[in-house]
Amino acid sequence: MDSVVIEGSKKTPKVLLDPDGKIHISGRSIHEDPAKFYNPLLLWIFDYIKDPSETTTVDIELEYFNSGSAKFILNILQALVGITKKGNKLIMNWHYEEGDDDILERGEYYASILNTNFNFIEYQ
Repeated sequence: MDSVVIEGSKKTPKVLLDPDGKIHISGRSIHEDPAKFYNPLLLWIFDYIKDPSETTTVDIELEYFNSGSAKFILNILQALVGITKKGNKLIMNWHYEEGDDDILERGEYYASILNTNFNFIEYQ
């Protein structure tokens, strides 16, 4: 399984999907067609969870994402939570800018509906 590295743009996030258990999504996600961007990432995630690393660390550091992207981010996180059922460790880090209550609340919402613990990391 190969790593996926996507450089971010004004509308698309920077993405790292590493089969050694590092998943990082950062920047802005305001696609007009989020399925076109996220479906290949979801396919990678579905392949990864068949034989995940012993520990998977997920870092979400989005400064802004639209409602279309929100659905796909939830789908990715939902799939990853499934690896804990196999006994694998999952570390969810949700980064948000100091004072950005909207992004913090979105992370808290995801943590509650996924019924999993997130580490909320504030940065300046």
